[in-house]
Amino acid sequence: MSSQRLSSTILLPRADRSLVPFTVPDTVSLPPNDPALWPRVAYAAAHVVADPVGTATPWSSAAGVAAVDWDATLAYRRHLWSLGFKIAEAMDTSQRGMGLDCPTARELIGRSLAEARTIPGADLACGAGTDHLDPADARTVDDVIRAYEEQVGAVEGLGGRVILMASRALARVARGPDDYIRVYDRILSQTANKVVLHWLGAMFDPALAGYWGGADFKAALPTVLAIIEAHRGKVEGIKISLLDARYEIALRRRLPHGVLMFTGDDFNYPELIAGDEAGASHALLGIFDAIAPVAASALTALGRGDRAGFDRLLAPTVPLSRTIFEAPTQFYKAGVVFLAWLNGHQDHFAMIGGMQSARGIVHYAEVFRLAAEAGLLADPVRATSRMRGLLSIHGVA
Repeated sequence: MSSQRLSSTILLPRADRSLVPFTVPDTVSLPPNDPALWPRVAYAAAHVVADPVGTATPWSSAAGVAAVDWDATLAYRRHLWSLGFKIAEAMDTSQRGMGLDCPTARELIGRSLAEARTIPGADLACGAGTDHLDPADARTVDDVIRAYEEQVGAVEGLGGRVILMASRALARVARGPDDYIRVYDRILSQTANKVVLHWLGAMFDPALAGYWGGADFKAALPTVLAIIEAHRGKVEGIKISLLDARYEIALRRRLPHGVLMFTGDDFNYPELIAGDEAGASHALLGIFDAIAPVAASALTALGRGDRAGFDRLLAPTVPLSRTIFEAPTQFYKAGVVFLAWLNGHQDHFAMIGGMQSARGIVHYAEVFRLAAEAGLLADPVRATSRMRGLLSIHGVA
């Protein structure tokens, strides 16, 4: 990336209440992107764009179905497809289970599948879980099985491929590994197509602590491998989001031949995608929503055999991603949507459920700075103007 002239200076707040001047680099030029050269399958887990006037009480459960700006939401998917990414639809990046209710998620899946059919080469896989079943209402493993069957059937009935999302209800009612094996055996034996399994750590969703019936990674691993081995013909791969590269590599090296590892590690994705002598991870990442243009060029560089270029492009995005995904990690969606707003993909910074309030202004100031340094502001003048407006709303001048 070659930087050109400098655009402007802005005062950014720090946690100690000081204001630090930051000179915003101007537009950067990226190396050409050619998805045909990508050596990895790359899914971007896409966010949704809220309708800011669609509900008067965004924090209230009485507000009803989530208000979505469908035009802007689908436009963002077209943007990702144009760069070459597959889309992981209706996943946690879309606020699934944190504002995006099940009926709206189903509408999102239907609309995205229909949109994909109008675009040559557009591809997506869709989250199917049990979020229409309140975990407090789940009494037995059979309740969870029925919930999974309903959602998997809905996705496949629309012609979609499934990402089998982790279940809060299953985490609540399961009494050990055998209950997980029973549920996944039942669902995988019925799916029409291959699915991607979903291992989401408790840092992303505390309700998933102890998933697979094990207290830690070492205890859970045999259960996961047993399920995959028993259904290797039905499992395209597994997405793991534990934010520890050691765990992902350990699982990756034990996967049956033909089953893909999809990194969901938003802290260590460059090294995991680049791989080692024993293999590499493909990608199913929320951060790819936010860094899509740079990630696309990096994947092209890797496909050309230019590991140094791949590293050079992605290295500046890692501090940004680690900030966006800092604890409490489940609020990372706010940073993803913030960058979409800065880059003009939506004309407001409002989220379903008012989740933009989950992070403070110092956090957003740091995300802005790191995004600018990583060359991720498509129009630095517009982004700086929007950042100034947000600072003003927060009384920072």
